[in-house]
Amino acid sequence: MKKIYTLLVLAIACSGVKAQTQADTKVPEAVDFKETVFDFGKIPQGKPVYHLFEWINKGTVPVKLDNVQASCGCTTPEWSKEPVAAGNNSTIKVGYNAAAEGSFEKFITVQYNGNQAKQIIIKGTVWKAPAGAAPSNASVQFLKSQLQ
Repeated sequence: MKKIYTLLVLAIACSGVKAQTQADTKVPEAVDFKETVFDFGKIPQGKPVYHLFEWINKGTVPVKLDNVQASCGCTTPEWSKEPVAAGNNSTIKVGYNAAAEGSFEKFITVQYNGNQAKQIIIKGTVWKAPAGAAPSNASVQFLKSQLQ
């Protein structure tokens, strides 16, 4: 019985040492964004807006962005398909079609090097554009009549 108890304690101690070793050798994240959330603030309805998310490859091997996917069709990401060398940076251009009035928060998933992913976010508030055309300007009409 004493031998079983000793073996059990030894097994538990060894698994703790192994877990500590694995935690110490964890590879740092290669993709590091300058910012992960961008707030457009208030934007007018019907006017698309864009933002560039800058990132750097902090790893030791090149990083290739495999896919950048938005949570809906109103958000369009654009990125370089070429690998980014260690220490270099690149950007992801995220466009938002401000068609619907109200607050928004859109998530963009960045997949890289086959099995790794990070998430960036855009948000803001779309204010409703006034209905109809702009009111006529009497001064413009006067100037047009003078040119004729």
